[in-house]
Amino acid sequence: MKISVRVKPNMKEDRIVKVGDVFTVSVKEPAREGKANEALINILSKYFKVTKSQIVILSGIKSKNKIIEIIPIRR
Repeated sequence: MKISVRVKPNMKEDRIVKVGDVFTVSVKEPAREGKANEALINILSKYFKVTKSQIVILSGIKSKNKIIEIIPIRR
């Protein structure tokens, strides 16, 4: 599953808001040295109840707008 995400770094609290097809994710961490991306992956893994390794940033690694893939577990 692929989702569109807009990241807001340096916020007071971590939270996810979905508007239409876009998830807006607020993270406490700054957008430096990949900290906001790490926080984003942690938040999304809890929200979708998947492991962190199942979440991949496909595009936008250095942008606030990202395309994320959530890889299902194959059994």
